[in-house]
Amino acid sequence: MEQVLQQIDQYKKEIDDWVIASAEDLENYRIRFLGSKGVVKTLFGEMKNVPAQDKRSFGQVLNEFKQLAEAKYEGAKGLTSDGAPEAQGMDLTLPGDALPMGTRHPLSLVRNRIVSIYQRLGFAVAEGPEIEDDWHNFTALNMPENHPARDMQDTFYVQRHPDWVLRTHTSSVQARVLETSPLPVRIICPGRVYRNETVSARANCFFHQVEGLYVDKDVSFADLKQTVYFFVREMFGKDTKVRFRPSYFPFTEPSAEMDISCTVCGGAGCSLCKHTGWVEIMGCGMVHPHLLENLGIDSTVYTGFAFGMGVERIAQLNYVVNDLRLYAQNDLRFLRQFTSGA
Repeated sequence: MEQVLQQIDQYKKEIDDWVIASAEDLENYRIRFLGSKGVVKTLFGEMKNVPAQDKRSFGQVLNEFKQLAEAKYEGAKGLTSDGAPEAQGMDLTLPGDALPMGTRHPLSLVRNRIVSIYQRLGFAVAEGPEIEDDWHNFTALNMPENHPARDMQDTFYVQRHPDWVLRTHTSSVQARVLETSPLPVRIICPGRVYRNETVSARANCFFHQVEGLYVDKDVSFADLKQTVYFFVREMFGKDTKVRFRPSYFPFTEPSAEMDISCTVCGGAGCSLCKHTGWVEIMGCGMVHPHLLENLGIDSTVYTGFAFGMGVERIAQLNYVVNDLRLYAQNDLRFLRQFTSGA
């Protein structure tokens, strides 16, 4: 055993003196000490010749030696690979290869612009889950079970939990905020929504919405009109004309659809506006008293307005894309056409 310990001391000195300056030196070191027939494995083979009472102490010596040999190998491995600067003579002061600049998705560009306009009016951004329960997606919004308005939205239901749905609108976020936040509330709710529709050039089973809500004392329809007028002027230009048409939504009363003069033909008539000169961009109205009462708000004290628009619809007016499926196909030839620093 004494003879083996003396050999280990000699091997330690050999390790200390071994100069590793290249990948070849490193590989020779590995074969010499850590290979299948190397020093470490040979020394561990001597354990069978050590008396039982000395095996514990001898084993500790062997483990320390093994760790010493491996530490030197690992420390030199990253410095001597063939791709290292030293091996290639690389000039580390040279600038690196230029990386191509990416761009935001066109729907992200439009959504961010919509949100920024409303943020200037004091609207805060609110978000919620895309898998929603029936209460927040329907019932709290004045659409109780068997209400005919539910037929207006073809819904994806979660099979294992029939009370769960893929949200059909971001109005569910408004319900959650009204449940938990003190009044007044002024929020904008961007997000992805889902409806069971046939995928085509004009429709998809998922799309994006931005909805807004303002609830406070003495909120009127005039406040709603001025808010959306400001949005239209900022989004499409100050010369854009606006009109309101009576409509129906279960969560607002009175309700209206808002149209703008076609941004492509200027109101003269084209395929985009179906030769009417007008394009619908959003639905809006005063928050229904039943909705406020469902969420524990006194409708005799508080009123509010709500509005909602599809991001794809607004993007269509800006970019005139003839197939909505392009937004979801990840085709770089399409996406590279949109650039922005925003």
